[in-house]
Amino acid sequence: MNRNRYLGALAALALTAGGVTAQGVAAQGAPAEGISAIDPVAPVHEIPSSVDTTLVNETKGSWFVELESEPASAGTDAKTLTAEREDFRAAAKDAGVDYSVRRTFHTLFNGYSIDMDSTQLGRLQRTEGVKAIYPMTQVEIPETRAGNEPDLATALGMTGADIAQNELGLTGEGVKVAVMDSGIDIDHPDLGGPGFPNDRVIAGYDLVGDDYNAGSSDPDRRVPRPDAVPDDCQGHGTHVAGIVGADAEGRDDGVTGVAPGVSLGAYRVFGCEGSTDADIMIAAMERALADDMDVLNMSIGSAFSWPSYPTATASDRLVDRGMVVVASIGNSGASGLYSAGAPGLGEKVIGVASFDNTHVTARSVVANPSGTAVPYLGLGNVADPPTEGTTDPLVDAGTVCPSVGIPLEADVAGRTALIARGSCSFEEKYATVVEAGATAVVIYNSSPGLFSGGGVVDRDVPGIGIPQAEGKALAAELAAGTEVTLTWTAEEVSTPSPTGGLISSFSSYGLSPDLALKPDIGAPGGNINSTLPLEQGGHGVNSGTSMASPHVAGAVALLLESNPRLRASQVRDVLQNSADPATWSGAPAAGYLDNAHRQGAGMLDIPGVVQAGATVRPAKLSLGESDTRTGATSRWVTVRNTTRETVTYTVSHAPALATFGDTFAPSFADTYADVTFSRESVTLRPGRSATVGVTVTAPEATDADQLIYGGYVVVTADDGTSYSVPYAGYAGDYQAIDPITPVMSGGEVVADLPSVASITACAEFINLDCIDPQGDYELVPDGATYTLGTVNGLPDVPYTLVHFQHQVEKLQVTVLDARTGRPVDRRGAYAVDVTGAERNETAGGFTAYAWDGSYTTLRGDTKRVPDGDYVLSLKALKADGEPWNSDHWETWTSPTITIDRP
Repeated sequence: MNRNRYLGALAALALTAGGVTAQGVAAQGAPAEGISAIDPVAPVHEIPSSVDTTLVNETKGSWFVELESEPASAGTDAKTLTAEREDFRAAAKDAGVDYSVRRTFHTLFNGYSIDMDSTQLGRLQRTEGVKAIYPMTQVEIPETRAGNEPDLATALGMTGADIAQNELGLTGEGVKVAVMDSGIDIDHPDLGGPGFPNDRVIAGYDLVGDDYNAGSSDPDRRVPRPDAVPDDCQGHGTHVAGIVGADAEGRDDGVTGVAPGVSLGAYRVFGCEGSTDADIMIAAMERALADDMDVLNMSIGSAFSWPSYPTATASDRLVDRGMVVVASIGNSGASGLYSAGAPGLGEKVIGVASFDNTHVTARSVVANPSGTAVPYLGLGNVADPPTEGTTDPLVDAGTVCPSVGIPLEADVAGRTALIARGSCSFEEKYATVVEAGATAVVIYNSSPGLFSGGGVVDRDVPGIGIPQAEGKALAAELAAGTEVTLTWTAEEVSTPSPTGGLISSFSSYGLSPDLALKPDIGAPGGNINSTLPLEQGGHGVNSGTSMASPHVAGAVALLLESNPRLRASQVRDVLQNSADPATWSGAPAAGYLDNAHRQGAGMLDIPGVVQAGATVRPAKLSLGESDTRTGATSRWVTVRNTTRETVTYTVSHAPALATFGDTFAPSFADTYADVTFSRESVTLRPGRSATVGVTVTAPEATDADQLIYGGYVVVTADDGTSYSVPYAGYAGDYQAIDPITPVMSGGEVVADLPSVASITACAEFINLDCIDPQGDYELVPDGATYTLGTVNGLPDVPYTLVHFQHQVEKLQVTVLDARTGRPVDRRGAYAVDVTGAERNETAGGFTAYAWDGSYTTLRGDTKRVPDGDYVLSLKALKADGEPWNSDHWETWTSPTITIDRP
């Protein structure tokens, strides 16, 4: 790794941008006069630019119930925990709460997971002993793509894992890494097989069985059937484990992971297909703790959640018990901001973003007569080209964009059309030349690297995209009068990726909904070759933050091998200090640093971590909302010299791009904070520390901008080695965001939510044996009459449909008398009371809450309303809001609902 060169350049950028003032080191740029969006260089990298507003039911039917005391891992004795569980079950029975227990927890979480429909939420929340209720999330397992491309080696080079192994002699030996996933192929030779346990896979358990699928319509498949042997029939876990620690032992047909000397634990939470539930994840965590694992990798999670979600808090407690926890931050980048997921959102968890691999493997054609192999990717939905045969001669057709006045520049009938990328869609280019008689289509890039053009409709004519350099070379040969053809082959070549080293398009954005800076760090996750079950070919390529997380877990093993005295709570800090921030994926050549709330500290740098000569703590700064009076936030960082020499460290600032606007499709701006420091440098003897004051003045922004800004505090030693601390904050009043909105598209209302609705088809969250997991609803904006029984076999109860544009701290629905507008009970009348509601996954997502005619008082009494007219008052406490501040609550009142029992 060229760490000194890279971060030295980063520090130089910071000093050039800011300079030194009498008050300290100043930041780049003054606050902007308004905010202007920077457009990405189209379309080098996929960045959300539009949103899908199709209505999607995202309602949950299972829940976590948290009881009052901390769990056993936090010191609560077994007698107290047992008494609390007994008291809760008795109180729930007295309150008439209709539920069934899924799992009981006491080690990392105190409470239960239960199945229950949403009509019970109000009375459950008011049941004695209940601290909080959280919706149960289902986590889908990502698909794998088979193949045998040599891409793990290039990924190891991106993080310096190759240097750590070959020059520093580190393998992770003696460190135990747990992999919570779909299991591990226990027969794979790269992972110590055959057999379980074996020399490499030393511990584990199958918590679910092959047939388990939490999202199945078959109730029998939703029942876990544990097994002592955590073998993998899906592939994801084997792929993840290989990245952590595969060891090919000199074989040419295998791969080597980040830490080939680690011992592995396999904790299987997925069946052969489908999804798992969050409570099974916590059960797996408790087993990993009981097996005394040193590191836990979770390449799974639930997007749009909270740091307080049970999987996140359970993970934090693992760190308190001495286990380093690493988790993927999520693959919901296309869903915009605040899309990071638990457990990666945990306060003490290392949440990992994904960067694209430097190389990709692509099929190739041979250009005649030069004999040059030209890599390509297929265009959009066009069928794959043949693997043999020769094309008709090429003709240079130009740019081909008739819609903007750029005509077809050659006769392509019976020829292969060579087209320059740009000015219009791939579909327009392809369709134009095919309609003119072209027998094949070759589009060359407008910037270096490969691409795959989207939105193309197959017209039974081969269509491919090739790199810029190869395309220009073909055009030059044609201009010189050479007849050029292409020979199709089945050969594959490894070629540089145009997005290599940049944040992956799928990688989720932060911030956390409480404005904590997430993700924490990034690693290679796009196009990674690793192990697969032998039945699936033994090796293959997969992409996702699932693949980035095990790079970090393996790096942790190398770090712990090199420094066994390092505490679990310190590991994330040293990883972040030595990471390398990357340039913006939207326009890499422009030199902007990518959003801190997208890449965290930047790319993992393993040699930099192992050989670090300083620490800077805290290793990240979550600034929250800007000060309403001055816009300035002051923090302290402590620089410690861990070398044996006296060192002078200079302090500077490197700004990163901001985001603003639409949550689901954010815009980007070079709008930076002003950052000053209490001193520009510190000189420290060996082992000594010094503090530096950091004052960050947020950029000017209106509340409507919803601006998230960030950057890096850079500490540079006099030998040029630099250490950085990412920071991020929110410019303005965070509670000005309205979390509950109609579903909008292009400024028009698609669905006027919130709304009362009636159900017209079966919904799984009402009846777990129901075969339709979505459910259909009819909006009744003027209200309706309900019997609270069933009609045609369907529940005849009112539902409140809500679209969450943003996470909310607390959601309450109160029953009011329609005549007086007051609660039907002066002691409170709660129909729904939920903690930590998630942001909807899509712009058209909604959550449905049923009312069965009952309510619960503040004292926990459950009552039923008589027949009559009522309205439902919905109140949502905004993210990071203060419960006592009325401005921090969003409210909505339903139309009149008439209850008329038969």
